[in-house]
Amino acid sequence: MSSVPAAVAGPHDPYAALRIPHYRAYLLGSWLASIGLQAVNVTVAWEIYQWTHSATALGLVGLGNAIPLLALSLPAGVLADRRDRRRIIILAQLTIIALSVALALLSVYHARVPLWGPLRWGNGVLRHLAGVFEHRADPAGLRFDEPALPLMYLVLFLLATARILAWPARTSIIPWLVPIEALNNAITWNSSAFEVATMVGPALAGFLIVGVGFAGVYLLDALLGAVYCVLLARVVYLNPPEPAAAIRSWRGLLAGVEFIWRKQVILGASTLDLFATLLGGAIALLPMFADDVLHVGPIGLGWLRAAPSIGAFSMAVWTAHRPPLRRTGLTLLWAVAGFGAAIVVFGLSRWFWLSLVALVLTGACDNISVVVRQSLVQLLTPDALRGRVTGVNQIFIGSSNEVGALRAGLMAAWLGPVASTVFGGACTIAVVLAVGRAVPSLRKLGGLHALRPD
Repeated sequence: MSSVPAAVAGPHDPYAALRIPHYRAYLLGSWLASIGLQAVNVTVAWEIYQWTHSATALGLVGLGNAIPLLALSLPAGVLADRRDRRRIIILAQLTIIALSVALALLSVYHARVPLWGPLRWGNGVLRHLAGVFEHRADPAGLRFDEPALPLMYLVLFLLATARILAWPARTSIIPWLVPIEALNNAITWNSSAFEVATMVGPALAGFLIVGVGFAGVYLLDALLGAVYCVLLARVVYLNPPEPAAAIRSWRGLLAGVEFIWRKQVILGASTLDLFATLLGGAIALLPMFADDVLHVGPIGLGWLRAAPSIGAFSMAVWTAHRPPLRRTGLTLLWAVAGFGAAIVVFGLSRWFWLSLVALVLTGACDNISVVVRQSLVQLLTPDALRGRVTGVNQIFIGSSNEVGALRAGLMAAWLGPVASTVFGGACTIAVVLAVGRAVPSLRKLGGLHALRPD
């Protein structure tokens, strides 16, 4: 008996996509790899902060991620439209496995790395940048004497490159695994799995850092990535793609940009996400809050990092069991405004539990934004354009995350983490008002269940 009819049993079936075996295999592998990614993100930030005690050093992690994102997202989208998306993901994941092992070796043997001239020069550049921004910090407390630090940034840059090249394929493969009627449900569960990963990964990282050290987290990421490759290799497409036409012009490369520009609803939703995360994101500063403001150490950091995902997962499960939204646009605007308000509360809080609650609320609000935006992109985009549109959307999302981390780190170095966070949350609310006024079609957007590609 075919599994497709069961998968589309009804518009309100909360488990429609999960009834498809190959989607379940993909989802499990993606979830495991995301756990490893989130654990590595927390561990790298904590290790670099312990080496340097510098907010600028945290911000530069975001810059290293932003450069390949801005440079490679459009070519990665073209690649996803021209090649087997499953193969792209596997090759990128194998690269990530090797780089995670390199991080583990750097962490264990960092004291044995010789102070070669290029490494001394790299530390000098980092020290100079920190000196430009860190007016509030004691210069004697900033340490850029670790020879492995420039190598750490290099490996992180290569990791970001591999993930950027795979991301359009990883997102746009979902329509090949489920029928169109179950696509919105698949996106909801995909978002839910990611949020669970961002709960489990950081909390697990906190305990592993204390129990086995930094290298154990990096090796765990390599192991989970290997499992993802095995599961993905067994996936069979439910909707095999049609052969893609060659892309030989700049207009073909930029077709995703043109499509989003014409689709004002997608443009408005993506703009909201871009500026909300760029201005309101406080994740990059969590090591500072955990160490200097709340004084809760690495385990507390793990829970702070996991808190947004607790809220996001709770919201995702609740919405999956609810009828489709009727006034999607207004719900999206209120959710992003709520995200900004919760960021302000987090920035002002001096109590650990209040900070956790505020971060939980940011995750709940952000989940609504993520599901709506991804649903709009996948439901309104023809399959031949999904990779390129996803690549452009990745620039919106990723640049806001990574440049937002840089913005937060540099502003925290200049004004302190509290002022940086409160300013960002207040600006997020202002952006919601501006986008709501400028894009009336977004305010008037109704339900998602009837949307189809042009």
